[in-house]
Amino acid sequence: MRFHLFEPRPEAHIRKSLEYLAEANLAWVEHQAAAEHHAALARMYAERIARIELEIKDIHHPRSMPPRQPPEEAREDRDSRDEGERGRPESVVVYPSRVTR
Repeated sequence: MRFHLFEPRPEAHIRKSLEYLAEANLAWVEHQAAAEHHAALARMYAERIARIELEIKDIHHPRSMPPRQPPEEAREDRDSRDEGERGRPESVVVYPSRVTR
């Protein structure tokens, strides 16, 4: 019978490998969650950039106003329209001015 007093047992290496595996799996889950979070932020900022660019474009190139209708035609047109057909007014974002000191 041979004694292995100063040699590590194979079970210790397996146990340590299992600890490393569990640690790697936990890190993978954490990084996967962080990646999903960052992807959502990237989509949100892309939509925000598109919305702000559209607002800036609308400021520089205002929409042309439709020609005014005579009062009689306008009244008939107004009566024929349904309440649901009327669009909501567009929202305008007002940015506060920076105060310089």
